[in-house]
Amino acid sequence: MKLSTILPYGDDPIRNADAVTDMERAGLDVVWAAEAYSFDAVSLLGYLAARTERLEIGSAILPIYSRTPTLTAMTAAGLDALSGGRFSLGLGASGPQVIEGFHGVPYDKPVARTREIIEICRTVWKREEKLTNDGLYPIPLPGGTGLGKPLKIINHPKRADIPVWVAALGEKNLEMTAELANGWLPHVVLPEKIREVFGPALDAGLAKRAPELGPLQITGGGICALEEEMFEPARQAARGMYALYIGGMGARGKNFYNTVFAKQGYADAAKVVQDLYLDGKKEEAMAALPEDFIDKVSLIGPEGHVRERIAALRENGITHLHVNPMTSDVNGTFEKLKSWIS
Repeated sequence: MKLSTILPYGDDPIRNADAVTDMERAGLDVVWAAEAYSFDAVSLLGYLAARTERLEIGSAILPIYSRTPTLTAMTAAGLDALSGGRFSLGLGASGPQVIEGFHGVPYDKPVARTREIIEICRTVWKREEKLTNDGLYPIPLPGGTGLGKPLKIINHPKRADIPVWVAALGEKNLEMTAELANGWLPHVVLPEKIREVFGPALDAGLAKRAPELGPLQITGGGICALEEEMFEPARQAARGMYALYIGGMGARGKNFYNTVFAKQGYADAAKVVQDLYLDGKKEEAMAALPEDFIDKVSLIGPEGHVRERIAALRENGITHLHVNPMTSDVNGTFEKLKSWIS
C-alpha cells in the first residue's frame, strides 16, 4: 500500500509545494496536483519535479476537454522526463459547469473521448510510428489547409508506459478505466460498498484488460485526523467538502457525485442534501449528511478506529491510501500512517 495526498489548489502554490519536500522525507509516496478552474496543474508539477527526489507526482486531474490529446501526451512525456520517470497522468472529464462554463467547449462523449486520448497518448509515447488517428480526434486533420501530415514526437520519452489514471464515476467510464488505465481515482470510497456498487463495471472492464497493464491501482482514504482536538474540525471539513460535491457540483438530475452517493445506500439523503444546497442552505446541507457516511469516508478518530478503516480499505482492493491530513504535525502524521501500511 502506498501513501498519497493531494495539494489544495486554492492556496499559495509555492508554500504548498515547498511543504512537499518535508512530506517526502516523512514517507509520502505520491503527491497529486489538482486542476479545476484554478492555477494549472502542469506548472506546479514541473516545480515539484525539480524539488523532489523519489516522490511520485501525478495530475488529479487534467480535464480531457481543455487540451488536445497530443498536447496531453507531450505534457505527460515532458513531466515524466523532468521527474526522472516519476509522473502519472491523471485524466478526467470534470463536469459541464466547468468545461462549458469556464473553458467554453461542449461537454460531450466523455467516455469515448477518454478512451481515444489514452490510446493517442500511448501511441505518442511508444514513438514506433507517426501519429494518425480516426475518430473523435482525426489526426492529421482532414480538410483545413491540406498541409497537415503525420508526425512523431521529436524527443524520445523516458517511458513508453507512463501510468494513466482516470477519475471515473459512471459505470461505462469505470468499465473503460478497468480495461485501459493503470489506476482509478474514485471521488468517494466506502470500502464495504465497492463490490456492491462498482463490482459489475470493474469486472466487465477487467475481463478485457491486457495482462501487461498489471493489477488496477485504486486510491481510497479521505480527510485524516488522529488528534482529538482535530476530530470535530476535520468532520466539519469533510461535511463541507461532500456537501459541495453531492449538493452543488451540477444541477438537479445531473450531478455525478450525487448519483454515486445515492447508489452507496444514501438515496434519501442525496436528495435532501442537494435540495438544501441548491436552495442556498449550505449549513443545513452539511448537517444532513449521515454521521455514518462521514465515519466511513474519512480517517478521523482514535488510532484504533483509523487503523480499522485502513484495514477495510486494503481488504477491498485499495492500493493507495489517499489522505488529506488535518493536524498540527503533518509530517508526524505521515510517518505514523506510513508505518501502519508498510
